Amino acid sequence: MIELIPAIDIINGQCVRLTKGDYEQKTVYRDSPAEVAKEFEQIGFRRLHVVDLDGAKSKHIVNSQVLQDITTKTQLTVDFGGGIKTDADIAAAFAAGAQLVTIGSIAVTHPDLFMGWLQKYGAERIILGADVRNGKISINGWKEDSAEDLLPFLRKYVDAGVRNVLCTEISKDGTLQGPAIELYQRVMSVYPELHLIASGGVSSMDDIRALDAAGIPAVVFGKAIYEGRINLKELWDWQNA
Repeated sequence: MIELIPAIDIINGQCVRLTKGDYEQKTVYRDSPAEVAKEFEQIGFRRLHVVDLDGAKSKHIVNSQVLQDITTKTQLTVDFGGGIKTDADIAAAFAAGAQLVTIGSIAVTHPDLFMGWLQKYGAERIILGADVRNGKISINGWKEDSAEDLLPFLRKYVDAGVRNVLCTEISKDGTLQGPAIELYQRVMSVYPELHLIASGGVSSMDDIRALDAAGIPAVVFGKAIYEGRINLKELWDWQNA
């Protein structure tokens, strides 16, 4: 059964969603991310994906206090990403209660630093962020496209021990137009050992069922929750039927 991971994206301490990573296409849904997290937990969810969008844009963690608020008020297993660029950033994320961190840009721009974190903290606490636009890995809050192609990019880190990968098809993110199932299947066909977390475009329970049927291990979803496209209680009951 696919692992279900609701998402909270943060700008100015608020729960928001962007469309295709565009900061000019921002919708604010709730003022208190911690209250949203508590609601997820009350339904039964045990995992949460938190993104510091201010941090991703600023290239350093900005919303560590919001992260700490979530981790002190819930028992959720939180993975946190956005703005982790230095030893101090990753240490701050773990100190604020994150159990896992998602690292994307640094794996492209400073692979030696990423490898050092992988060795220091262990592969079980590191998620490799692979955000894809036009087949290339995108970095720094999706504002820049690198020269890295997805599958070769993954290869060097899978060989180094990475097992957790969050893959976002940017053209799908926040659009509610359905996930990039073929992309995720292609990744899984090459790297079946990965715990691949699909992200972007989920609009309904049918999308999640389709990802499950395709053998994708996990899915992150956010906008479909906040737009009322997914009933979380129904989704939880389906997973636990």
